[in-house]
Amino acid sequence: MKGRLAVVLAGCAALAGCAALRSLEGQEPAPWVQAGAPQPASDTESLLSYYQHLRRLPGAELGREHETARLAYTRARTDFNRVRFAMVLSQPNAAFADDGRALELLDPVAKNRDARLQGLAQLLSSNLQEQKRLNEEQKRLNEEQKKLNASVQGLQQKLDALKSLERNMIERNR
Repeated sequence: MKGRLAVVLAGCAALAGCAALRSLEGQEPAPWVQAGAPQPASDTESLLSYYQHLRRLPGAELGREHETARLAYTRARTDFNRVRFAMVLSQPNAAFADDGRALELLDPVAKNRDARLQGLAQLLSSNLQEQKRLNEEQKRLNEEQKKLNASVQGLQQKLDALKSLERNMIERNR
């Protein structure tokens, strides 16, 4: 009886090992990892490679990647997919860019001290917040510049009117 139990356990262990090997064999490298390059050692390294990949994509492919990342996040709301989707949403000048949504996605990961991706999420979050602050500052400065330009234009009109008045007075005195 003990012999059979040992054989059955050994068989189960062997099958489990084969299944594990098959699952490793079945794992394809992430599409953003260059062929022949070593596989990323961590999720953080993989996501950093992904970000580099995103930066090189033309508009149409970036749109497809947005949909792929959105679907992956919808299927499995893991920290990895959350950070990945936030990276896509934070791409500047993309039609789908949404820094506010990206910050919402990053917030739970950045606040979770036990998350493996906490550091990366905090880095991305602080970068997005700083970018948001700079964009708001630029808007404020642009508005201020418009007001100053309008003021300069008004002053120029007054100066031109005074010059014209001065010319008229000089001509009358002749």
